[in-house]
Amino acid sequence: MEYIIFDLEFNQDLNSLHISEALKQVCPFEIIQIGAIKIDSKLNAIATFNRYVKPSIYQQVNSFVSELTGITTTRLSHENTFPEVFRDFMLFTGEDCVFCTWGMSDMKELYRNVIFHELNQKELPEMVINLQPEASIYLKQSRNKLINLQAAVDALSIATPYQFHNALYDAYYTAQLFKKISGETLQPVKYIPDFHKVRPAKPKQIIDYEGLINQFTKMYGRELSPEEIEMIKLAYKMGRTHQFIK
Repeated sequence: MEYIIFDLEFNQDLNSLHISEALKQVCPFEIIQIGAIKIDSKLNAIATFNRYVKPSIYQQVNSFVSELTGITTTRLSHENTFPEVFRDFMLFTGEDCVFCTWGMSDMKELYRNVIFHELNQKELPEMVINLQPEASIYLKQSRNKLINLQAAVDALSIATPYQFHNALYDAYYTAQLFKKISGETLQPVKYIPDFHKVRPAKPKQIIDYEGLINQFTKMYGRELSPEEIEMIKLAYKMGRTHQFIK
């Protein structure tokens, strides 16, 4: 058995939305980079995968995302689109493998992107290990207080030759953590993308963006630029959906 330890980088830029609002709900966060390390049963790294993705949903990379990841619209303009990159990623993974991720948001967004592009979900490995809660327990943290990727790397004194928030490099660090804490407790589980808890219906909540921006204006004592306003809105949305919890 082989392990595919992967990480994704996403983009959302509402000002350059290239599709309908209804379609955007299917895939609100577009994958712009896939990075992965393949590890064999003896925990040896045997292959890497690193591909950038030309956007189809948003025409521009949000400035906040560019600042965080270093990925720009120009950088992606000559890359292949998601269906082509996904095909190559599936060739890389092979058949008998287990996915390993840091948190489950990458799995959710990978399935969303696959569904949006009408690709075959059955090509994806069914079994997955979520390393984040296992690392939290290994470091004597609570499952309810999950440690982030960089903090876990620092806690285990893993060398950091690469920057964080790059899909390949984050996959590399996740692989190093996997090797450190690998054992009987790391059992893969079947990922069910349409699983959800049945909860009582709640009234729809509307975000008061005007109040949010006014609060920042008050804090900084000046008017905010349009770019700053969009960055605040995007950061707020990403925070609510846990997109950058590592």
